[in-house]
Order: sequence, then structure tokens, then C-alpha cells
Amino acid sequence: MITVERNFLLSVPLDSLVAYLEDFGRAEEWDPGTVSCVRVDEGPVREGSVWRNTSRFRGRLTELDYRLQAREPARLVFVGTNKTVTATDEMRFEARSATTTSMTYEASLRFKGLARLATPFLRRDFERLADEVTQRLPAAVTQGA
Repeated sequence: MITVERNFLLSVPLDSLVAYLEDFGRAEEWDPGTVSCVRVDEGPVREGSVWRNTSRFRGRLTELDYRLQAREPARLVFVGTNKTVTATDEMRFEARSATTTSMTYEASLRFKGLARLATPFLRRDFERLADEVTQRLPAAVTQGA
């Protein structure tokens, strides 16, 4: 399994930040690997909501179906799956003031079958992708929240 973690201090109130990030379709704005992310169910965003995410990684397109597994006042968990990987994106939040929120973003990838053999060779690429999220997410959240 590969796990990467990044921490942010954002000039956005906690409730606004969670409201922005709970719509995983916005990953197009803050995740540089996401090509498209489309909601496949209807109604308000809630635990169980599902998005189809298309990402580009190492020159290849891959699709995962992401489900909002947990939606708490200070925590979001999305789990994406396809035949070769299970991806878990966990976001934890802590209000530092009325207008500032600390966020921890943790992404984990568990490869299935023969794809597990590639795990050691992919860590550096996922670390680089996490660094790119660190650059894009604060601006996207500030504009969108």
C-alpha cells in the first residue's frame, strides 16, 4: 500500500471548507491528476453519494468509482475502486479560528492482484502528485468556498 499525507493551513472557515470538499466533483479543480469527476447519483451530497473519476497517471487514463464513505463535521472519507486498485482519500479538519482551518489530506492506494507488484515503483510518482495537490488545493478552495 502507498500512503501520502499533506497538511494545509487554509484561510477558509471549517464549515465552508467541508462543504466545498464534500462534492468530490470539485476534484477537477484541486487534483492535478483528475481529468473529469462526474456525480452518478442524484440529490444532495450525502454519505453514499458516488462520482466517476477519470484520472491521468503516468500517461494513462484510469477510471474509479468514488463513494463518500464518511461525512462528519470535521472529516470526509472517499473510497474509489476499480479492478486494480482501491483508493482512500481522507480529509481531516480543525478550526484554528473563525476564518482559518487546518486540514490533513491522506491518500492511500491498495493495489490488487498483479498490480501489487508495481507498488514500490509508484511511490515517487504519488509523492509528486501529492506535492502538486499542495500547490493547487489552497487556491481552488479559496476561490470556490
